[in-house]
Amino acid sequence: MRRALVTGASGGIGAAIARQLAADGHHVLVHANRNPDKAAAVVADIRAAGGAAEAVTFDITDAAATGAALDAILAGGPVHILVNNAGVHADAVFPGMGPDKWQQVMDVNLNGFYNVTQPLTMPMIRGRWGRIITITSVAGLVGNRGQVNYAAAKGALHAATKSLALELASRGITVNAVAPGIIATDMIEGSFDQAAIDRIVPMKRAGKPEEVADLVSFLASGRATYITGQVISVNGGMI
Repeated sequence: MRRALVTGASGGIGAAIARQLAADGHHVLVHANRNPDKAAAVVADIRAAGGAAEAVTFDITDAAATGAALDAILAGGPVHILVNNAGVHADAVFPGMGPDKWQQVMDVNLNGFYNVTQPLTMPMIRGRWGRIITITSVAGLVGNRGQVNYAAAKGALHAATKSLALELASRGITVNAVAPGIIATDMIEGSFDQAAIDRIVPMKRAGKPEEVADLVSFLASGRATYITGQVISVNGGMI
């Protein structure tokens, strides 16, 4: 049984990914920081469905705390599948964007990627098998008003994905990014009414978290061994 770590798995997309990977037969480490009760609920759902899961709690912006948590996780065996899903946005038009909003978004979305991914790469290299999948955003591909910080972080993750894929390709490790558009989660609640969705999304509906999870499931599987360094959109035709 392979072990999968899903960061930010207390949220809508992360929880769907954790449930799907468990249904695929993996032992899932369900990560949370501020919402450990939600992570515990996801674990309970997975176990009730016959899957294997456990909750882990740490702040991915704290390099030392993250390193200690990952050491404890690795003591139980390697992490074969890493899904970097944790993310935040702090929106403001750029002239009015204070350094706190910039730094918060960079700390979670970009520095958090480094803090979690870097310690897990060498164990994957030793095992000569791994999947690193990072959840980004359509904003990182085309930009978005009021989200210069968020778009910058997600665009940087696209570049990091492509570069890391080159480094690890010969070691049996694939590295890909999944860039969702408008997905029906609490994170976007109140941001898009149906009229806005009709205008922005050719399919005229928000995506479902499970539709993102289905793609992650495929990329994490043995069917995706020749797919690496890609940024794959799930956005109903927005771009």
